[in-house]
Amino acid sequence: MKIAILLGTVRTGRQSHRLARYVAKSLNELGIESDLIDLQKIPLPVYGTETSQHIENIGSRLKNADAIILVTPEYHGSFSGVLKNALDHFWSEFQKKPVGVVAASSGRMAGINASTQLQHVILSLGAFPMPSKLLISDIGQAFNESSEPQQEQIVKRTNKFLNEFLWFAEAIYQKKSTEKVA
Repeated sequence: MKIAILLGTVRTGRQSHRLARYVAKSLNELGIESDLIDLQKIPLPVYGTETSQHIENIGSRLKNADAIILVTPEYHGSFSGVLKNALDHFWSEFQKKPVGVVAASSGRMAGINASTQLQHVILSLGAFPMPSKLLISDIGQAFNESSEPQQEQIVKRTNKFLNEFLWFAEAIYQKKSTEKVA
């Protein structure tokens, strides 16, 4: 199984990129191929304004993934605008795919509002949002410069999230495989 991780933050001084790197590393340690798509490194134009080779690049990477994890900081009670812009570019790439949500905030709420809103958008894309989410509070202190978690609780919650996500993704992947054969 191949999992794309779409990182929705481009802000200078961002912190959630460390969380995305840790999720990718954790998947790789489980023997799962991951593809971290960092929107800071592959900028997209505002939806509808122009075409770009970056759109095709990201589109093919999302299409080739069996499942997707979205990582976002919470900005003003919602998920990031750059992630919304990216989701506007890609619709067919999400069709009938399992999608996990990872959110973070600098405060104690851990991105709960962003994650809940993002699950609604995932449904609108024709994808399947996993009911549970990985939420990280105090993101500025959660990881070191090497993207290693600074609290054992983060390791445990990430492992639990990934185990549930892999079960969820595998169930949908198997169902889609049997539909293709039939």
